[in-house]
Amino acid sequence: MARVAILLDEMYEDSEFRIPYERLRQAAHAPVIVGSEAGRRLTGKRGEESVMTEVEIGDVSPEDYDAVVIPGGRSPERLRTDPRMVGFIRAFFQDGGLVAAVCHGPLLLAAADVVRGRTLTSWPAVQDELFEAGARWVDREVVEDGNLVTSRKPADLEAFSRALLRRLELRAGAHPGGGAEGLR
Repeated sequence: MARVAILLDEMYEDSEFRIPYERLRQAAHAPVIVGSEAGRRLTGKRGEESVMTEVEIGDVSPEDYDAVVIPGGRSPERLRTDPRMVGFIRAFFQDGGLVAAVCHGPLLLAAADVVRGRTLTSWPAVQDELFEAGARWVDREVVEDGNLVTSRKPADLEAFSRALLRRLELRAGAHPGGGAEGLR
């Protein structure tokens, strides 16, 4: 079972949170909603989802999680203005942790300066900012580059979730005994 941090703030894309969250739970992983403060109610931009943050970003470290998911919508624009979020994702990524971002999620990766030399995808409107941060942008359903998995939009979420789950399985299988301690 992997512990997966889902970095979230207001105005996230409802389905880009819900579908990966549900797929992770169905696969017996432990998704944890991490926000700027614990116990804060966050509402999706479509008003279809309302969730409570479980943990404050200041109370986590990269070693606590096996993977990170960054849903899109307006949430990543807010997350990238929080130095704690940027520092966490930078440290997690540089430590080789699995990072999965969809739609506008790669904005946080650009702010953390971890996309240089990487190939990724996103919502098309984000491609210029990613290019400026040194990334190679392609228009594909899912792109995997090292410890990075990216996807474009809600229509891609099943493929995105499958790629995330497969990568978690591969990481667990690479270490005898699997388990969360074997994923990183």
